[in-house]
Amino acid sequence: MKQINWGIIGLGNIALKFAGGFEKVDNAKLIGISSKNKQKLQKFEEEFHIEEKLCFNNYESLIKCKDIDIIYIALPNSLHYEWILKCIKEGKKILTEKPATINFSQINEIKDKISAKNVFFAEAFMYRYHPQITKVIELINENVIGKLVSIESYFGVDILNKKNFFGFKKKKKINKESRIYNKELGGGAILDLGCYPSSFSLLISSLISNVNYSQVEVLNVKKEIGPTGVDLNSYAELNFNNKFYAKIGVAFNENLGKKTKIIGESGELLIEDTWHGEPSLINIRGKNNYKVKVESRKNIFSYEIECLSKCILEDKQEPNFPGMNLNNTMINMKILEDWLNYEK
Repeated sequence: MKQINWGIIGLGNIALKFAGGFEKVDNAKLIGISSKNKQKLQKFEEEFHIEEKLCFNNYESLIKCKDIDIIYIALPNSLHYEWILKCIKEGKKILTEKPATINFSQINEIKDKISAKNVFFAEAFMYRYHPQITKVIELINENVIGKLVSIESYFGVDILNKKNFFGFKKKKKINKESRIYNKELGGGAILDLGCYPSSFSLLISSLISNVNYSQVEVLNVKKEIGPTGVDLNSYAELNFNNKFYAKIGVAFNENLGKKTKIIGESGELLIEDTWHGEPSLINIRGKNNYKVKVESRKNIFSYEIECLSKCILEDKQEPNFPGMNLNNTMINMKILEDWLNYEK
C-alpha cells in the first residue's frame, strides 16, 4: 500500500500523542521531526525510530525536505499562522493544530494563499474522525431524535485547583510563563478548549443547513478573566441562522467534563466523552431509551492520520466530511473571535 510521509514541527505533549497514532495505520508513516529542543528531538528519534538525517533542529529544513508529503504543525497557537504561511510557500500539505489561527484576519489571508497554491489544508480536530461521531451523525440522519433543535456542549478541566490532605480545594499559583495563561501566545480557555464545542455545534448544525460566518450569532457570553488577562472560563450561546441553537462552555478552573447533549423534537443524544471517546458511549433518550457503545482504537489520532492520508492519496485538497474543511475553520474562527471580543 502506498504511504503518505508525515513530518512534525514542534515536539510537545500533543505531538507525542499524535506520533503514537501512526502505529496501526497502513497508509501513513512518520518519517521526519523538527524541534529547537535537543532533548525532545532525541526522545522522538529513539521512540519513533526516525532516521537521524530527518531529525531537524530548525523548522525550515523539515518544510523544505522533499521526502515529506505533509507537515503537522504542533506549535503554540500564536505560531500557527507564521508556519502555515511558510508551508504554503513551499507547497507543503498542512495539518495544523487547533485553533488554526488566533483571529479571523489571519485565517482569511491563509484562505486566499491556499486557493492560489492549491495546497491541502486541515485543522486538527481529531474527535471528528472518531467512529463515535460517525455513529452520532448516523443516528441523527435516521431520525432517532426527530428534527434537530439545539445542542449543549462542554469542555472543562480544573487545572487551577488542587485538593489538600483534608480534601479541600486549594488554588494553584498561575504560571505567567505558561502558554495557556499568556494572551500573546493565544492562551485562555476559549481559544484552547472553546474551539471544540463551537466546532461540534457547527458540525451538528450543518446537518440541517450550511451557514457562512455572517449567519452565526454569538450571544449571552459570560467570562471570568484571570490575573494574566486571559479567560479562565466562559459560556456562550450560538444562533445558527435561527434554525439551530447551541449552549457551550469551557473552563480551566471547573470540571465541566466532556459531555454533549443533542436535542431533537422527539428525543436526545447524550455523548459521555465527546472529544476523546473514553468511553465511546452514546445514550439515546426518546420513544425508546437505550445505549450505543462504539468500539474504537486505543489512539484516537490514528483515525485522523488515516483519513487525511487517504484524502491526500486521492488527490483531494481538504478532508472528507465530517472532517474540518477550510470553510468550517473560517466559520469557527469567527465564532471564537466574536466570543472572545463579546461585549454586552
